[in-house]
Amino acid sequence: MNRFLKSIGVFLLILFSITAVSAETLTSKLKGGDKLRLGFGTAVPWAYAGDNGQALGFVNMIALTVLEEMGITEDQTETKVFEWSGLIPGLNANRSDMVTGGMYILKSRCANMNFSDPIGVFGDAMMVPKGNPQGINNYADVIRTGAKLVTGAGFNTVEAAKKYGVPESQMMLVEGEVGILAAMKAGRADVAVQTFFGAKEHEAKSNGMFEVTDPKLMPKETLNVVGIGFRKSDVEFRDNFNAALAKVMANPAKMLERAGEYGYDKAQLPPPSMSTEWACSTK
Repeated sequence: MNRFLKSIGVFLLILFSITAVSAETLTSKLKGGDKLRLGFGTAVPWAYAGDNGQALGFVNMIALTVLEEMGITEDQTETKVFEWSGLIPGLNANRSDMVTGGMYILKSRCANMNFSDPIGVFGDAMMVPKGNPQGINNYADVIRTGAKLVTGAGFNTVEAAKKYGVPESQMMLVEGEVGILAAMKAGRADVAVQTFFGAKEHEAKSNGMFEVTDPKLMPKETLNVVGIGFRKSDVEFRDNFNAALAKVMANPAKMLERAGEYGYDKAQLPPPSMSTEWACSTK
């Protein structure tokens, strides 16, 4: 009996220790000297890692500018690169502390992590073979032509394509931006759908093979806002981030200079009407 009670005591001690560690907030970890881990996939020009692992891309530049406003310097951060579909699971498994990959704020994502206030407003576009021989500019055209549509697993475009009636038999899901371009180059897909920025990056890399359609020909509802993601337990840090973000957005010159190197400009500044609460309830 004594041995049994001792075993129970050891088990409860371990359980208490695990619970205490998991309950530790991001704010307290940083105060203890831990580095802030930025989680993102490889999605040029949104977010990607440099040769030395440094955070590059306009979403990372915006995040780093806001963190500096909070008193957190770049050398107090480190990067964690994931496949796109692993960003939210990685955050919730404590393998990163912030998702800076450039995620659209969607109801399904809001259920699994908290978003900052929007950092920008963006649209999607189709990438097609040069000359657009099938005349594909939107989801209705994909259905009409029977074309094979490729997009990234976990991308907002998966939900959007299904919403606008694209059958699963016409859809191909791959891992991230790299997989999209590979599928198009190999001829396994007829058309790709992704963010306008991502499509333009692929167009530039295709040596004239592909072109990007006019995003205004996509459904108006595909316009989305992007936020930085945080664990549900890190409300205090998210709120402090939002306070710093408001200061940066009120005087965005420094942020626009840094993010502008990657194509972000004042046209992407989010309007007040497109809030995180609005996106979480309607998107």
